[in-house]
Amino acid sequence: MIIPARFNGPAGSANGGYACGLVARLLDGPAEVTLRVPPPLGTTLSVVRDDDRIGVYAGATLVAEARPVEPLGPADAVPPVPGPEAAEAARSYPGFSVHPFPTCYVCGPRRAAGDGLRIFPGPLPDGRTAAPFTVPADYSPATAWAALDCPGGWSVLSPGRPYVLGRMAATVLAAPRPGDACVAVGRCDRAEGRKAHVSTSLYDPDGALLATARATWIALDIESVTGVTAG
Repeated sequence: MIIPARFNGPAGSANGGYACGLVARLLDGPAEVTLRVPPPLGTTLSVVRDDDRIGVYAGATLVAEARPVEPLGPADAVPPVPGPEAAEAARSYPGFSVHPFPTCYVCGPRRAAGDGLRIFPGPLPDGRTAAPFTVPADYSPATAWAALDCPGGWSVLSPGRPYVLGRMAATVLAAPRPGDACVAVGRCDRAEGRKAHVSTSLYDPDGALLATARATWIALDIESVTGVTAG
């Protein structure tokens, strides 16, 4: 397995959701993936199977682990919002002003259309986030996991308080068509210390649930993040 450089999150490492999606496909059915270190880009990663668990390594370093989990469904999903409401929320995306990782494949404002997903989750009045999402031509299950990543994270991210993905479980129910105008919504379920537990869901243009996820994000010290900049 090699994660191409295009699919970065923080500079020099993979977008967490995309990396989790690649690892999850090594299992049959819904999976939970835990990232142990920032997933490297352009590096050959080896896969070790142990019963129903998967370990992904860069040399001797454990990068990620995956295990099967019960599927998530509508009862676990973040409630949808109409496309126009999501578009209005995205106008207030905090990452336009200050972004810890401005070239992120999913939510980086410095990524061009057609190169990054350009999902810009803005706040809703009830604390959820929402953003429109145009499905790319190269959409895959890993793309779905990527799109499920940052909208949940931006329910807790704030200037001076960057987070990165630590663990993610997702269920992909259906695939949209390239070019579809979909909606991503995120929600913080609870926070404790440096950990934030969030949920994210994707909906198709008609409001049907495409995929849903739960994730744990880990807060970083601002001094440990380089390149924090205006979008």
